[in-house]
Amino acid sequence: MSFEDGMAAMTLQTPGRIPRFEPSAAEYHYDLVRAVTGLNVTQESTEEEKTESRQAFLRAWDYGIYLNGAVWNSELDAMSTSMGHANYAANGADFDGDLSCPFKDVEEVYAFDPYEAYGSRDHAQLVKRFTDHYHCQCKLYPDTVNTTGIYITLMSAMIKIFGWDMLLTAAGMDAKRFGDVVTRYGSWIQQYYSALADSDAEVIYSHDDLVWSNGPFIHPDWYREFIFPNLKKLWAPLREAGKKIIFVCDGDYGSLAADVAACGNHGFWFEIFTDLNAMAERFGQSHVLIGNADCRVLTFGSKADIRVEVERCMAAGKKCPGYFMCVSGHIPPNVPVENALYYNEVYMQLRTR
Repeated sequence: MSFEDGMAAMTLQTPGRIPRFEPSAAEYHYDLVRAVTGLNVTQESTEEEKTESRQAFLRAWDYGIYLNGAVWNSELDAMSTSMGHANYAANGADFDGDLSCPFKDVEEVYAFDPYEAYGSRDHAQLVKRFTDHYHCQCKLYPDTVNTTGIYITLMSAMIKIFGWDMLLTAAGMDAKRFGDVVTRYGSWIQQYYSALADSDAEVIYSHDDLVWSNGPFIHPDWYREFIFPNLKKLWAPLREAGKKIIFVCDGDYGSLAADVAACGNHGFWFEIFTDLNAMAERFGQSHVLIGNADCRVLTFGSKADIRVEVERCMAAGKKCPGYFMCVSGHIPPNVPVENALYYNEVYMQLRTR
């Protein structure tokens, strides 16, 4: 029933059970996957074995939606900054110590032309890419609502292209010129959003890390001048095509959530830093909400703490027809297996409305 529950929530039809999504659990936490599925999968397993284990895990944990995209940071590899990567995957398999930036100064940032750096894209090929990805997801995970979409929408692309040091310097020295860079990039990534509109996918994953854990890192007026007008343009063909748009953003974007909604999304995914009760009060009857259990409670808390955390989310979420339970700080490999299993037990106990 996970697909039925997920689609009912996506269309604000108030399913009898709260559906769920748990990022990273099936992809990285192999100790947990083994405990849940009985399959002997590890970081060193083949891709086929990992795929089999993800399929089994999603079935066992009854995912109502599986948020995933087809376009990630690697799309910008031709000209981008490497900020390295800390350990996240088991055994530090994703560690990256490379630190490099192709931009010497802010003038090079202000002069950046994404068409010159990355070139134009063929519309039909992009449509096929998104459609193929979507149908692949549906074949792999037929019991859940699937998506395709884009990670590098606007600000996340700025972070990948310029790195934090150059981004903040350029924005601080001349916010308007940096905003013009965002607008030029928006015209480039529009190619992808226009192709998404013509793809077969019904639900679109649209990611953009606009903020830090404590809120916007540039003045909100700048976002309203340069981010949201561009975001509205990107989403316009999706809305015209009848797609459902799930906006995904880390950190605390509660102060900007109304601006995001005015751009036309149908749902929000958010971390613990964005207040669930405030989001439920403002958007709970009009939008899908996905989140916002605290992974720190699963990592360091007791069973009593975990139960309280699930109860907190359910108390707010059960008032909302489109709420999905989710540990939105993810369930990475350092979460104790027994805590993750107990979290699932409590969720299963409490998910019925």
